[in-house]
Amino acid sequence: MNATLAAVVLSLFSAVAYAAAAVAQERLASRTTDSGTLRLLSSGAWWWTVVLNCSAALLHVAALKYGTLTLVQPLGALTLVAAVPLGARVAGRRVSAVEWRGTALTLIGLSAVLVTASGPAPDTVLSVPQALGVAATTAALIGMLSRPGARPGLRHATASGFASGVASALTQTVTVAVTDRSGSLLSAQVIVVALLVAAFATGGLLLSQTAYRGGLGAPLAVVTLANPVAAAAIGLFLLGEQLQGGAAGLLLAAVGAGVASWGVVTLSRSAPQPTLPEPLVDVDATDEHPVAAVLALEPGSAAYEPSMLPKQSGSGQLTSL
Repeated sequence: MNATLAAVVLSLFSAVAYAAAAVAQERLASRTTDSGTLRLLSSGAWWWTVVLNCSAALLHVAALKYGTLTLVQPLGALTLVAAVPLGARVAGRRVSAVEWRGTALTLIGLSAVLVTASGPAPDTVLSVPQALGVAATTAALIGMLSRPGARPGLRHATASGFASGVASALTQTVTVAVTDRSGSLLSAQVIVVALLVAAFATGGLLLSQTAYRGGLGAPLAVVTLANPVAAAAIGLFLLGEQLQGGAAGLLLAAVGAGVASWGVVTLSRSAPQPTLPEPLVDVDATDEHPVAAVLALEPGSAAYEPSMLPKQSGSGQLTSL
């Protein structure tokens, strides 16, 4: 198995694990009105979602060992694609026409990106000065995007995507530096970059939770799209990664990214009606997630809510590194 195929396979399994964890989290959110930390820590089902997310993260790290950032990061959109049939299965309904269209567009776009971004396994890593420069620039951007003002959900979502994308780029540096056996496992480069990974990964998670307070659909799409943009920029400008095919390859990648983005937005905005009608519940009396109707435990067990309805989210949404 060559490096590109290994990266794609690992990314696929990572996306499925992330999607399964998201579905499980939505099921928990739809079954309880109390999402406090102590209640979650005492829930065995919640710890299973933690295991799924950790497994997905490890698979993502392994994919970054074999594939370039411009290849692995866009494949993170497959999490949304995998969540469609899983969510429909749990909700006891069929996949809607809108979801099929969004899935098709995402897969077509990612296929174009895959053709142009494929290449040898990465062997170039960020130096400590480069990593610190990337961290400082990203922190400044996050600070500007997180300031008080209009449309905080979308700005926080953009900041979350940038933070997660940078975390992935830094993770690749740690992974390659540790596994090439040319230096110490506790070198200054590994330690400094690993600390930056922890900071940006945690920041990305917290920023996404803040972004989803005003609704899930648009912020989810922005997070999914901003992540590979940040990682690809680092790969292309700092790590010497290149797209295959010259100018034609660049054009194909741009078109593919546009089509995939269209598909991601379509998927994030899809909110099908439940298969069995149920009386509407008082939205102020519960703490359910806005998409609980899609990922409810049983058919018809949650009331339909528009995905853009402003409300406090009942559960966090994890993004890929």
